[in-house]
Amino acid sequence: MRFPTCLVVLGVCGATWAAPVVQRPLGAGTGRHAGPRGKPYTPEYRDPYDGRIDTVGDKLQPLPWRNGDGSDVLGPRNRARERQNPDIVRPPTTDHGTIPNMRWSFADSHIRIEEGGWTRQTTIRELPTSKELAGVNMRLDEGVIRELHWHVQAEWAYVLEGKVRITALDTEGGSFVDDLEKGDLWYFPRGHPHSLQGLSPNGTEFLLIFDDGNFSEDSTFLLTEWLAHTPKSVIAENFRVAPEVFEAIPEKEKYIFQGSVPGPIDEEIPKGKGWKKSKLQFTHKMLAQEAQNATGGKVRITDSTNFPISRTIAAAHLDIEPGALREMHWHPSADEWSFFIQGRARVTIFASEGNAQTFDYVAGDVGIVPKNMGHFIENLSEDEPLEVLEIFRAEKFEDFSLFQWLGETPRRMVREHLFATDSKGAEKFEKAIWDAEKDPIRDETAFDDVEAKEEL
Repeated sequence: MRFPTCLVVLGVCGATWAAPVVQRPLGAGTGRHAGPRGKPYTPEYRDPYDGRIDTVGDKLQPLPWRNGDGSDVLGPRNRARERQNPDIVRPPTTDHGTIPNMRWSFADSHIRIEEGGWTRQTTIRELPTSKELAGVNMRLDEGVIRELHWHVQAEWAYVLEGKVRITALDTEGGSFVDDLEKGDLWYFPRGHPHSLQGLSPNGTEFLLIFDDGNFSEDSTFLLTEWLAHTPKSVIAENFRVAPEVFEAIPEKEKYIFQGSVPGPIDEEIPKGKGWKKSKLQFTHKMLAQEAQNATGGKVRITDSTNFPISRTIAAAHLDIEPGALREMHWHPSADEWSFFIQGRARVTIFASEGNAQTFDYVAGDVGIVPKNMGHFIENLSEDEPLEVLEIFRAEKFEDFSLFQWLGETPRRMVREHLFATDSKGAEKFEKAIWDAEKDPIRDETAFDDVEAKEEL
């Protein structure tokens, strides 16, 4: 299957992915293919192709030795942090220049503890490169309520574990109530009032995304706080009851608090004459989407094309198999805000002007890649899958594939750019990219298969 040459990608032009003939860009192999010599992180170790090393999985302690250069560390050390960031301790030879920090762990975020739950956030204050989006990780026990509120920013959410009930009101007075579970999404446009409540006996946890890096979870508009700062005479006049009715209302915000376990939705909906159901669909089942298959994993894209209300947030859910690679690509219109749900990853960011830096990520980490900066996501493990959310402040998901770009560019042009002095290398490269089919997650065995076929 051939793909359109327009902005192809992940669902933009209506394209879908086939599983192409297994193939992998030359030079993208691991250290095994490159033929490294010696024990990693020693003066004797040699790997001119900068293959991945899974320090956590292989229980290795990284040290700043690279191809004979460097030395060990004598001073104080955070060994656990070093194992999570091996490419910071010993950068690949291709890293160069200065790039701002693109990594933050929710483990380093301050946790606000409340009755039956907690919340922590990653915003531009924690991660200065998180300019377009901010994230909040929230936990609610069974029956615990995130009180009725609204935001200046739009809110997008992904359920990580458990079940949650949401309520919302649209601008025409239509009411919306739904129960969600792991892998489901919701989206509330800015200013739309809503609430959240945990349903599972073991609680629920979710990731909230807001379309402004300056967002603060502490700056939301709360029902209880508004009433606490409004004269009771005005409240009484507004609701047409005596002021005494409001003597017991909270004197400050409730924010997150223990409530009663709700019944079925049909029993919860108000029965008054003024109630009407919203015409908007505020929720979407992302993991229930049919996956788009690649040779090295699966991808699910959710944006305004299949979740119409989500006008400012687009996202991809990636299942990357052990050792596989989310291909080299870039996003033309929005920064990538990645959340790592499972596994360990290596990402090199190319920032132009000869600047490039490699970052490592584990579960619970946030990664930023500014728009138009080239990058990949490599699963460091040979045994464990990698699960990632790629999130964007955008109406539609868009990216450009380096593989497809070169495959659909005249061969002469590619040869003269990359292989002017190596005709044999040019021939092998042209065979590898001949069909130019988009394969966003590449199987690590593809390179082995291509080499085996050539030997036969």
